[in-house]
Order: sequence, then structure tokens, then C-alpha cells
Amino acid sequence: MKQKAKFILVGLAGLLAGAALTVNLSAIADKEAATALPVAELRAFTDVFARIKNDYVEPVEDKKLITEAITGMLTGLDPHSAYLDAEGFKDLQVGTQGEFGGLGIEVGMEDGFVKVVSPIEDTPAFKAGVKPGDLIIKLDDTPVKGMTLNDAVKRMRGKPGTSIKLTIARKGVAQPIVLTLTRAVIKIRSVKSTLVDPGYGYVRVTQFQEHTGELLAEALNQLYKDNKAPLKGLILDLRNDPGGLLNGAVAVTAAFVKPDSLVVYTEGRTEDAKMRLTASREHYLRPMQADYLKNLPEGVKSVPMVVLVNMGSASASEIVAGALQDHKRAIVMGTRTFGKGSVQTILPIGNGTAIKLTTARYFTPNGRSIQAKGIEPDIVVEDPAMPESENGFGLREADLDRHLVNPVGAEPVPTDKPGDASKTPPADKPGKNGEDKKPVALEPGEIVSKNDFQMNQALNLLKGLQIMQGR
Repeated sequence: MKQKAKFILVGLAGLLAGAALTVNLSAIADKEAATALPVAELRAFTDVFARIKNDYVEPVEDKKLITEAITGMLTGLDPHSAYLDAEGFKDLQVGTQGEFGGLGIEVGMEDGFVKVVSPIEDTPAFKAGVKPGDLIIKLDDTPVKGMTLNDAVKRMRGKPGTSIKLTIARKGVAQPIVLTLTRAVIKIRSVKSTLVDPGYGYVRVTQFQEHTGELLAEALNQLYKDNKAPLKGLILDLRNDPGGLLNGAVAVTAAFVKPDSLVVYTEGRTEDAKMRLTASREHYLRPMQADYLKNLPEGVKSVPMVVLVNMGSASASEIVAGALQDHKRAIVMGTRTFGKGSVQTILPIGNGTAIKLTTARYFTPNGRSIQAKGIEPDIVVEDPAMPESENGFGLREADLDRHLVNPVGAEPVPTDKPGDASKTPPADKPGKNGEDKKPVALEPGEIVSKNDFQMNQALNLLKGLQIMQGR
């Protein structure tokens, strides 16, 4: 049998404008399934192809027609399957290192427009104020309506230092917002950490990349060194983390649970789509790589933990939150997560191109499907600094057209419609007369703001647990 490379993604909830999907590379045998061809439908396809070639108002190249047909086949399946041309496939591979050029926006498509899932921290989009749920309706002076998602992403990428104008429609804002962003080389250090109080550590994972596990180990070692004593509590912040590399999610979970504990399992139609990934070195290390989790400080696997999540926590971050919740290793706090519980496989098809195909659903250790439901926090704490829509009625997987259904239970009411069952009043309504505050801005050099309401609630909970343990 012919060997073919296959990339496995439990990656970002959409494509990244100026960012790249992170993947796990493995090799599998190409399957030669004996499937009967739908002769009548293929005849209809060739008839349409011939009619376009002969009668369309302008000449059309064969390559363009075939490419558009492949694109249509994949985008018609679900929000995450797609065709990657040579440039898109190359960008995907380059992005596994966490360095890429562009704006730094994770995007999807809705009603023909580009919809922002999440801006990535410390990028031009984030600094310009692009928000989850924004609809990009123009790129420079070109309407987005009618573009494919790949075409829109290509336009947003470009040489660092060059500018692009985004025209954005935002819910609750009457007039379009026009932002001019300067493209940059996006370098993301996926793990940031600090002591938020003596004895209490804070670790933020912004995205799951190739080296996220190693960076987490470094961060934990540094926190214990800076504290000069075992930690009393730890906050793992996965808010607005769009996901990434599956091995990264396994590594982060493995740092905190018992060896060989089940982290996630997947189910699909083919045998290679069925996996059980545990907190064991072969499931998060590259071949011949030293085990960076082996020498973690004593107490890491037992220190009281709170995991912060919100609607921007997707895919790989949901795997971590779900596993730690199922193993009762941490208390999950925040708001319901995005709900991307599917696995995409990147299959090269020749000439430097590939298809991104949804091949499996993944499940938490207790058999919960995250798909279109997300992770429900143990303690619901909304962010009073965010607009109400971003706490309860923002964009999630269940709102995307053609999303896969959840195989083990009813889906929640779509979040952009009234009556969302997950809606919970904020713990503390901000401002005077119900006015919304602006999101808390970080001071230069800050990892997390001291005014971050959800972080402070997590810290208070950990201190309360410490008092109870002392008693």
C-alpha cells in the first residue's frame, strides 16, 4: 500500500487570518476502499462542467472549475472541513512553530461574511480592538460577500509592515467600524506565568503549539522557584484560547493528573480515527524527545487548581478543561466554552495541496461530547467588564451553519437567540445604572490585571480552600 502523510487537528475553531493551524504529524497507510461510484451524479457533474466550459460568458480554466468544485464539496460538509491550496497548506505547516505573518485573528464564515471567533493576544487585531462576534464585511474596499474563507484569509495575510483596512459590523453598534491594521510577524509565546499573590501561581495558555508542554514545565518550575516554597494554589487560564495541537493539550493535562490517566478519546468511522490518549510520554512527546514533565516540582499534581474558561475557549483548551474536570483535579470556573468537539485531518492530495476533513469527534474521559455543547463550568462567573452579549450570547459552535450534532445529548439553544439556557446574571453588574465597563487593560509587563474579576474570584476560591484545609 502506498504511504501518505496525515495531519491530525483538534485545532482552532476556524481558520486564522495571519495565523496558522497547529497539527500533529503521523503516517498512515492509504486506504483503498472499494466504494461504488455514483454514476448518475458524476454524469450530472460532467454535464455541468461541459456546459460552463462552453456557455459561460467568459472563458474559465479547468483548474479553477475543479478547485471550486472541491472547495464546495468540503465547505458544504461542516464549518471546519476545507480545501487548502499550496499556499494555504504551506502556511499551515509553517505555523506549527508559533510564528507567522498577518493580523492574528481566528475567523469563520457566517452568512457569507467573515466572522471573528477570537483575536489572538498581543497581535495587531487584538490591539486594534477587534472583538469576538465581529463581522468583517469589507477588506480594504472589496466586499467580503461572495469570497471563500480561504480567499478572505489570503487577503488578510501579507508582508509585515503593510496595512489593510477592515470594515466591521458589530452587534449593538449602528454604524460600521473601520479599522486600519498593520500586518506584523506574529510570534506567540503560548505560556505566560506569574505569582498573583504569595503562594498562588497563575499560568495562562494562549494557544496549544508544538512547544506548549515544554513552556508549561518551565513556567511551573519558575513559579515554585520564585515562590521559594510549594504553591498553595494555581490558576490555569484558558480563556479565549482557540485550541491547537492535540499533543499540547495532552501534555498540559498530563502535568497535573496521575500518569497514564485518560485525557481524551476519539471516535470516527475508520480505525485510525479511533484513539485513546493518556497522560503517558508516548502521547505528548516527539520521538527521542526527553520527558520535560519528568522533573516537575513536587506538589504539581496535588496543588489546588482553578481552570478559567469562557466562550472563546475552544477545542484543545476544552479537552484540558474537560479532562481536569472529569478527574476532579480542578474546579472549572467562568462561562460555557465554545463547543468544538471534532477532529480534523489534513490529507495531502498532491501538487502541494491538501484537504482538511472532519474525521472524528472527541470525548472527555467520562464520555462527554463537547461538540456544540461545550464545557459547563463548575462555578459560573461571568466577566462584568465584558458586554452582556459576550458573556451569554456570543458566537459558539452551535451557532455555526452545518455544525455537527452532539451524539450523546441535546444541544443548548443557540447563543445568539433569546432564551439561552446557559445565560446567568453577572455576579457583579459593572458601572453606574447598568453601564458596561471596558475590558480591563493590562499595564506594560503585566501578565494578568489585578482588576481581572474572574481571576480574583478564582484566587478567592483558592484562598478559601486553603483555609478549609488548614482547619
